[in-house]
Amino acid sequence: MLSQDELIQELYKTFGKTKIAKLTAVVNEQALSVDDLIDLTFHQDKTLGFRAMWLLDSVMLSDIVRYSANLKYFLSRITEVNNESCKRHYARIMMFMTAPNAPDVVKAALEEINLEDTVEQFFDWIIHPKVKPAVKVFAADALFNLSERYDWIAEELANQLEFLMRTGGPAIQVRGKKLLAALKQK
Repeated sequence: MLSQDELIQELYKTFGKTKIAKLTAVVNEQALSVDDLIDLTFHQDKTLGFRAMWLLDSVMLSDIVRYSANLKYFLSRITEVNNESCKRHYARIMMFMTAPNAPDVVKAALEEINLEDTVEQFFDWIIHPKVKPAVKVFAADALFNLSERYDWIAEELANQLEFLMRTGGPAIQVRGKKLLAALKQK
């Protein structure tokens, strides 16, 4: 069984997709604490925090039904995310968890959670000029997915996307057009 200290040592070693795949399998097989992994994403060593986040992304999305049980704790920490490299993965996980085709178990888990802090955080990330485009794109997708739950999101998201698209790069342009078209169909 891999201990927390051993996991940290593994995260400090050479890192890449192959390593993530191996560690994801270990976490899944040994049922390591995902809440502890969430905590590691806030490590004072930003590199370790990012690597823990990358692993968390892989683990949670490897079996979103299984890890929907960790969503409440995951989201309770989202307003504390200040590692720029971790924001992308937090938003990406939520994009998949809130997707219309997410399993019913995931949807039920999200129904039990107040998502207003998450929505507010994602709008903050979209608005903040120094937040990276990938974070903005994933956050916008997650917000779009939540627009059924919170009806006010659609109008605010459309306004923010239009503003971002004035000066945004290719990722913002492509995703912005797609989301604006989808918002108009609602």
